[in-house]
Amino acid sequence: MATFLYSASMSLDGFIAGPGGDMSWLAAHLGANPTVDDLVGNVGAILAGARTFGGDDPYRDTPQEGEAFGGGWSGPQFVLTHRPPERPVPGVTFVGDLPSAVATAGAAAGERYVNVLGADIARQCLAAGVLDEILVCVVPVLLGDGTRLFVQPGGADVRLERTRVAEAPMGTNLWFRVVR
Repeated sequence: MATFLYSASMSLDGFIAGPGGDMSWLAAHLGANPTVDDLVGNVGAILAGARTFGGDDPYRDTPQEGEAFGGGWSGPQFVLTHRPPERPVPGVTFVGDLPSAVATAGAAAGERYVNVLGADIARQCLAAGVLDEILVCVVPVLLGDGTRLFVQPGGADVRLERTRVAEAPMGTNLWFRVVR
């Protein structure tokens, strides 16, 4: 059975993207990260939200643009959206509802990770009780505005258990298990 992991790089003030989904802030902080490098080999599928899939790319204008983990990973990708593109995208399956997206991504990943990308889809997975772990790569930068790591209107008390902390050349990696 797959493990559902929400992973994201986050500014110290809690943003995973700048205003308007801008990811250019992350480009200066990309590089070797042993925790992420180890994770990439254990990802069996990606489950992304539509905004994340179609959004800004920190690898823009480089050969890695449009590639998961900057080209370090390849495999099945599933995008939760109510508006799939008119033309198919190779290697990407567009799914219209969360239960189907979770089931197909989980089946594709097998015993490996389903890497959940995007704040809103991570929130939906958490609310559905399918999110197992969270990896946050805290980057030493302040953005001041943008997309937060987690937003729940009205608030939420989500209990997490820290399982790992690792220093990386460009920040600190924090790994948590979702307590159910």
